[in-house]
Amino acid sequence: MVGLERPTHGSVRLNGVRIDGLGAHTVRRKGIGMAMQRPLPFGSMTVLDNVVLGAMFGDRHGVVSEREARRRAAESLAFVELEERAGQPVSSLNLHQLRFLELAKALAGRPKLLLLDEVMAGLNESELAASVEIVRNIRDRLGTAILWVEHVMSAVIQLAERAIVLNFGALLAEGEPAVVMRDPQVVEAYLGRARVA
Repeated sequence: MVGLERPTHGSVRLNGVRIDGLGAHTVRRKGIGMAMQRPLPFGSMTVLDNVVLGAMFGDRHGVVSEREARRRAAESLAFVELEERAGQPVSSLNLHQLRFLELAKALAGRPKLLLLDEVMAGLNESELAASVEIVRNIRDRLGTAILWVEHVMSAVIQLAERAIVLNFGALLAEGEPAVVMRDPQVVEAYLGRARVA
């Protein structure tokens, strides 16, 4: 969907326009940002400079000036509460901070749609709470639509408006998260038959 791999069949549309088969940079310019489970920072750069690149080359209106990119980068770092780390090397960040950095890089391009891929996996309780709050603010304060793949069910229940559960590519259930998580097929597929009440 984001241009990293070509689909083998079907199509992906954004606002009615096909985007499958487009390169990642073109998809980004269509207004789609992405943050993945495995952060991919530019390791030789500072935290701020990583986000500046996201702003300069991720905007849906084309390349922005360096001055504007720096302003957006500072704003995005503040949004994810990494502003105090701006001048530090990326290597100084821990895992959850690297994931926040990925969010800041995506947000600096001002996406209409943000794709999140298991960004909460492996976080402790306080890191998870901070992540939930940031994602909530992206949705509520920025008005950004979020499509999110996640296995941390406590986060899904807190944030998702609609949940879709797949099992080996087959649709098991969809609807309100609290209802979907109690669906017997979902419980059996993810927790095992013994847990079905």
